[in-house]
Amino acid sequence: MRRIGASETVTDDGLSDGDGRHRLLQRLDELGIQTKIVPYPEHRSVEEGKALRGNHLGGRFTKNLLLQDKKRRLFLIVADEDRAIDLKRLHLRIGANGQLRFTPPATMQDVLDVMPGTLTPLALINDLGGSVTVVVDAALLTAEQLNFHPLVHTESMGIGPGQLLAFIASCGREPQILDFEEVSNLQR
Repeated sequence: MRRIGASETVTDDGLSDGDGRHRLLQRLDELGIQTKIVPYPEHRSVEEGKALRGNHLGGRFTKNLLLQDKKRRLFLIVADEDRAIDLKRLHLRIGANGQLRFTPPATMQDVLDVMPGTLTPLALINDLGGSVTVVVDAALLTAEQLNFHPLVHTESMGIGPGQLLAFIASCGREPQILDFEEVSNLQR
């Protein structure tokens, strides 16, 4: 570790002590979660990411949505990348007050310290106030590997579903596990 200023030090991996990514990697290490971080093509949407990565990366990929209800409570939806999500009915299953809408990018930045395109459940490491409720697609729990951005949208890392749940628990959360097929079948 080397000091670069009066109050900031940089670790051997080049990250400042307060860096969320450094805290993320440290937390994963503390939990015994071994993972490999690989380059991932820069992209702006799930569809573009699918086209750019081709068949070079194994495991299941997700879409991650930060939504808010009428009372501005935040919900992080972690779903299979191909999952259709009915925002008009989702609130009925997750305890939201009224229909959900997308959170402004500034809120995502303030609460999770990531921008759109980089949203990941791993960003919970930055939600120190515990304001985000996590909702995980039940279908993801059958995967061997789930892929997420490690707080950087030009990289990907794979972890197992159990490891994801352990990480979420280490952030002081108990995720809601939701069968999205049931949401689609709800009456309006």
